[in-house]
Formats: sequence, C-alpha cells, structure tokens
Amino acid sequence: MNRIRRYEYLLSALPVLEPMGSIPPMSKRELFERIIDSNGPVDSVEVLLLGDDIIQYEALLAEEIKPDEIDLAVISLDKAESEPVLPDFLLPEEGTHEQENKRISVDEMWSRYFHHAAFIAKCTHSGFLKAWIGFEVGLRNALVTARAHILDLDSAPYLVAPQLADRDTDYSYILSAWSAASNPLNALEVLDKARWGWLEENGRWYSFAACEIEVYAAKLILLHRWRRILSDKKQRKKTNVVQV
Repeated sequence: MNRIRRYEYLLSALPVLEPMGSIPPMSKRELFERIIDSNGPVDSVEVLLLGDDIIQYEALLAEEIKPDEIDLAVISLDKAESEPVLPDFLLPEEGTHEQENKRISVDEMWSRYFHHAAFIAKCTHSGFLKAWIGFEVGLRNALVTARAHILDLDSAPYLVAPQLADRDTDYSYILSAWSAASNPLNALEVLDKARWGWLEENGRWYSFAACEIEVYAAKLILLHRWRRILSDKKQRKKTNVVQV
C-alpha cells in the first residue's frame, strides 16, 4: 500500500490566509517556489496558478489591463512583444480554423486548459483537482446557460468542456444571488464567495496532505484576484475625480 505523503513542515510554515478581500500574505510565485523547494504537489498547484494567469491574459487581450500591470506566476512574459508566452497545450492545433486565423479563441483556450488540468489530475491522482475542475466547469457553464436564456440564445456553442462538469452540484442558489446582484462587481463577488465557500468545504484541514496545499493555493489565487479588482476600482475612482 502506498503511503500518503504528508506536508506538516510546509503547511506549518505557510502564513495564515485571512477571509476573501484581505491582503494576500505572499505572492503566488513565492508560494510556487516554496512548493517546488519542498517537493510538494508542484504539477497540480501549477495548473491552478496557470488558470489565474489565463484570466489576466484574457484581460490583456480585452485591453482591460496593461502589460506592466500583469502578475504572472507560471506563464512567462515576452518583454519584446509585451505579451505572455502561452504554453503549447493552450495553443490551437495547426490546420484548425482558429490557428489559420492567427487569433486565439478564449473559449477554446479555456477548454484546452480544463482538459489539460483533467489530465494532470489523473496523472497526479489529485482528487481535489478533479473535484475543483468539475465544480469550476459546472459553475461557468451554468452561468453561460443563464446568460443565454436571458438573451434567448442556444447555450451549446458557448459551453466549455461540458463533459468535465460536475453534474451533481446544484448551482441554483449561486445563480439566484448572482442575478440579484446590483452591479457587475457585486455579481462577481457572489461567484468568488461561492468558490471560496467550496474550497472551505473541500480543504481536508489538518490532514497535512497534498489537498490542503492545493486548496491553500486556490484560496491565495482568489485573494490576489480581489486585490487586483479592488486596486482597479480604486484607480478608476481616482481617475473619475481628476476628470470631474
């Protein structure tokens, strides 16, 4: 019988994470380097960090952030081109319509990401990563379906990796709170609080197993995401005051 590896020293050395919205106690890259140095669950944490890099890449494409504002943990930045260098498995295959048009479809990129994450979960026997993929894909597609219903559209073309979604989770309470939000920022907060709550429920706290490190990484990512959001909101307020 294979003995499950425990990470008492690594987990005890990591700073405590305060509730969502608080200041992250360390950078994502610093956490990743600590996990590498401790021979921790590198592959699964790398996948989680990559997801946040893709979110920023998506914002860069939409010109919502500037190249010097991006905070990457896994993807490298081509300073000459001022854009992230995506790993090969996120790029479209040669001969496809997407590749021929030299433009990456964000939905297709996310599909490739989640399929790669599922492959890593299988290779590393990470039950947490597999469950996280199911929850995250299910939530994303539930939102797609809700939006499509509002716009009277067929949701099928917009679903991402539907075969990986957790079909047993009820997202209705999240969608209800999301649709009732007074503005887009509050709606996003509803979604990320649901993500945070799911992580709390699936942390296997004090097991000192790889799962606990993976959950720590996922929560740290959410903290950094909200620091970016709050920083952007603060900057927008300053800009509006100057313009007035």
